[in-house]
Formats: sequence, C-alpha cells, structure tokens
Amino acid sequence: MLIGEYTHTLDLKKRVSLPAKFRAAMGKTMILAKGLDHCISIYSPKEWKEVMETLPRSIQEDPRRYKRHMTSGASDVNLDSLGRILVPDFLKTYAKLKVRVVLVGVGDHIEIWDEKTWKVYRDKSENSVEMLAEKLGENGFV
Repeated sequence: MLIGEYTHTLDLKKRVSLPAKFRAAMGKTMILAKGLDHCISIYSPKEWKEVMETLPRSIQEDPRRYKRHMTSGASDVNLDSLGRILVPDFLKTYAKLKVRVVLVGVGDHIEIWDEKTWKVYRDKSENSVEMLAEKLGENGFV
C-alpha cells in the first residue's frame, strides 16, 4: 500500500527521486498521468490497466472528456539506477511544479504536487475533514 508524504526536489533535468518504499511497490516502469486538482498521478502498469478498464466507453461528452484527460496526459516512465523518474515537460507545466515537490501515497497510486500547492490543499482539507467524513458516511462510503 502506498501511504505517506515525502518532500523532494525536482532537479534541473526534471527528475525526482522516489522514496524506497514507493519504488519497491511500483516496480521499474510506471505511468504518469494528469491527476485531479492539478497534481500528477503515478500508477503501476497493473493499476493503470485497472483505471483504464473502469473509464467509461460512452457517446456522452463528459465521460469522453474525462477519458481524454486521463489518456492524452499520460506517459510511460522508467525508474533510473538512482531511483529517479523523469517528469515530462507537459506534466510539469500541468501540475505547476517548481523545485520543491511533495510525493503523496494515496493507497493505490502516488501523486506529485508542487510543495506550495500541496500545503494549501492539505490545510483546506484538514479544516473540513470531519464534515467530509460525515457526508461520505451519509452516502454509505465511510
């Protein structure tokens, strides 16, 4: 399971080191994709296949748009010998990554956030987590 929060540096060549426990769980090849909330999502090939299988095949516009968002913004990457991955320019721009980034374990995948963006998002979420839990409980999710 991918859990935890780790702050790292995006180097001049747009590479970021993955924590050892993330590397062990993910393997050598990963898929980077546009995540929600302007982060980058990292999937193992197995998890990516499951995501692709759950995306709707539809003639309706919203499902098509979401599927295009996920697939057109995806890229295969390989872990180098030092445990780093290369973040493609278009994903770096999408997530507005600067030098300091935060890698967040989200159970089945990893997210890469710009450090300042993550802090704002995390603070906002922490201030409303009780209300969120209550809403999820009302809908049978918690």
